[in-house]
Amino acid sequence: MKRKWLLLLTIFLASAIFIHAQNTAHEIEALLETSAVTYSQAARFVLEASSQAILNDRDEAFEFARNGGFLPANVTQDSIARLDGISYLLLNCFGLKGGAMYTMTRSPHYAYRELVHKNIIQGRVLGSMPVSGDMLLFITGRMLLHMETISEN
Repeated sequence: MKRKWLLLLTIFLASAIFIHAQNTAHEIEALLETSAVTYSQAARFVLEASSQAILNDRDEAFEFARNGGFLPANVTQDSIARLDGISYLLLNCFGLKGGAMYTMTRSPHYAYRELVHKNIIQGRVLGSMPVSGDMLLFITGRMLLHMETISEN
């Protein structure tokens, strides 16, 4: 009897993981096709990447990020995400300490400057530019690599 329940539990957990993996793959495909992500899309993706929260609903993810202080003030869930706002979201979700100016101001501008300084954001870009889905994936991947490097040292 115990084996039967254990087998059923294992099948249930395996199927839940498989379904989650499929949903994540679909979400990544959708992000890659997006020319300008919204703050709710970005919050949903970055919260999961940083292990802050796994929320399937974008609106719920936006509220979680806003209430947690992970997002810049005065952004809405449907507004187009700017690079400085994404930088602010990434710094806060990953718990990365910023430099003196970011620490004093807690400003998206200085969050952006911090990620440029750490070479997570590369190239000639402006903090005010909209973020595409592929840019969000790229910068989040660079942030994950940076965090892995920090933890190894």
